[in-house]
Amino acid sequence: MKKYGFGVDIGGTTCKIGFFETNGTMLDKWEIKTNTENQGSSILDDVTAAVNEKLEKEGISKDDVQGIGVGVPGPVTKDGMVLRCVNLGWGEFNVENTLAEKSGLKVKAGNDANVAALGEMWQGGGKGYTDVVMVTLGTGVGGGIIVGGKIIAGANGAGGEIGHIMMKEDETDVCGCGKKGCLEQYASATGIVRMAKKLLAEDTRETSLRTLAELTAKDIFDAAKAGDAVASDLVEELGKMLGTALANIACVVNPQVFVIGGGVSKAGSILIDAIKKNYTERTFHACRNAEFALASLGNDAGMYGCVQMLLND
Repeated sequence: MKKYGFGVDIGGTTCKIGFFETNGTMLDKWEIKTNTENQGSSILDDVTAAVNEKLEKEGISKDDVQGIGVGVPGPVTKDGMVLRCVNLGWGEFNVENTLAEKSGLKVKAGNDANVAALGEMWQGGGKGYTDVVMVTLGTGVGGGIIVGGKIIAGANGAGGEIGHIMMKEDETDVCGCGKKGCLEQYASATGIVRMAKKLLAEDTRETSLRTLAELTAKDIFDAAKAGDAVASDLVEELGKMLGTALANIACVVNPQVFVIGGGVSKAGSILIDAIKKNYTERTFHACRNAEFALASLGNDAGMYGCVQMLLND
């Protein structure tokens, strides 16, 4: 094992770059702009330039670098093929081969949610476990499934897309993926607010939520913590949705721990308690002892996971 590695988490706005020792110590991190012009054609050139600049500044030879791990916001196959990243402008191409050719370093690529799960398993909320389901509750709902320390990427790189598990057949609104009734429509930050607005239109009870001009997921959790009955019902409904989805996932992969991350996870124990209660009621008896933990690496999880992916390869 070589001493150093890079973890690059490519997002639609910025690329987060971490410089690590392969023992798991982050030495430095910084961001560069993600240039999505011309179908994102310069993104990997910009990453290469940033890596080369860091090595030159530190006086480190590429012979001492394990490689570059890359997380991208879309499906990635086992051999490094990106199958379209809409918000980067990318079509289908092999990101591993392309970046390796540009940088002169070994490259391993994966879906951003999957590599975040690896990061949390390695140095975060899932540390000490080898069978982990990571759930990211943000603008959407992402996930990563790890069995025996290895990411389950699936045939087309779409393993762990738990946000698109079907939850309600009678849903009339359309999910961003084009389907109706996906978990993401209820359990994401935007999904919780959507549920709240529907409930407020139908429910005549008094609630502090009606006084807010711009309702957010945080507002709903804060109101529930303060004893607001309508907000508490919304948190319970969220717990039911997530608890049911995770109970079904557990019957397939039987994880030791569910790690909950993303902006919505900042709600803390009120969220975990609601999920766990509904999970326990709904899952197969042999899966009931799964632990629940909050993610601890925040926005750095993807960078950590990218390096772990290199070490796992």
